Amino acid sequence: MDKGRSILVACLTVLALLAGCSNKAEPAPQATAAATSRTSPAPAQPPEGILEEERQLYTFITDKLTGPYGVYTNLIDTDQTAEVSTGHEVLSESASLMMLSAVRNSEAEEFSRQWELGKQVFGMEGGFSYRYSPKLDKRYTVNAAVDDLRMIEALYEAGERFAEPEYKEEASYYSRQFYNNNSKDNYMFDIYDNYYHNNNEFITLCYIKLSVLRNLSIDSGSKGILMHNMSEIMEGGYLSDDFPFYETRFNYTTGTYSSENINTVEALLSILNLTEVGRQNPESLRYIREQVEAGTLYGQYTREGQPANDIRSTAIYALTAMIGAAAGDAPLYAAGIERMNEFRITDPASPLYGGFGDTGTGQAYSFDNLMALLAYSYSPR
Repeated sequence: MDKGRSILVACLTVLALLAGCSNKAEPAPQATAAATSRTSPAPAQPPEGILEEERQLYTFITDKLTGPYGVYTNLIDTDQTAEVSTGHEVLSESASLMMLSAVRNSEAEEFSRQWELGKQVFGMEGGFSYRYSPKLDKRYTVNAAVDDLRMIEALYEAGERFAEPEYKEEASYYSRQFYNNNSKDNYMFDIYDNYYHNNNEFITLCYIKLSVLRNLSIDSGSKGILMHNMSEIMEGGYLSDDFPFYETRFNYTTGTYSSENINTVEALLSILNLTEVGRQNPESLRYIREQVEAGTLYGQYTREGQPANDIRSTAIYALTAMIGAAAGDAPLYAAGIERMNEFRITDPASPLYGGFGDTGTGQAYSFDNLMALLAYSYSPR
């Protein structure tokens, strides 16, 4: 393995989210220029007709958790030198979630604003950097497949909802770039390094957004093979009917699945991806319903289904609500939202009012808040 590839191969996980590879970074002159002309983006007004909880969360995100380059990874800043994104660093993950939320709420101006900022901060040849550090003026040279696919998904949806052909054209362009860079022999890979021009050796199952892969602007033969291959890998990662979650990753070199422990957010994302294309396992939905009703979905499990901690989180229950919506299960959607709202900060005197975070430490993470915002925008089909 050459030096570039050894630097590249790192496991990008969804929660923090991406274990940052120590790759050569490129400057982001456009983003730097933006910082000299403004101190923060002008927040849009909350969309009309949304729930009061959603309105308060939107205000918290745009007023407190957002800076010139997008949504902060964490409300509390750091020196931004860690291997994972921290503090006021920004992620393409956050940009894509804001874009999807804007589309789902039919907010054309907000979508345009988020998309233009996302291109400015994360755009690089062939796709999107997963991470930008304002303090270091460092745009990381690797992408994250799941975030690029979510960007493409948002563009396709915006093209339809806002009747804007340009968005569809951009979605088609980036989908072709994604296929060229993040797949080989019709198998998808987690990351593409824009500096070394190579990939890692595995796919993280929750990155496989089948609903987007089936809409890529590539020839139908290649698309069919890609869909077949990735669906097979997804469904082959099913653990058991006793614990109906999914393995974490599949290594192409060894042909094996691996999971240290099962991270619930990752497993739920895998289940959501399958549910969106009608390939969910009924046992997974049964298990989720039971755990949501009892309020006992924890952050991590052993592969046998024993809780590895007792942490519950906003994002976990936001995802159960999305799964309910995608499955057409209105009671599950409502129950997921209700459990999620148990974590809301409702004290008007708190700096975190309207958002999701830890009032004791002042920590508020982008992923929890943005997954909650997106969950509010869903509705059962």
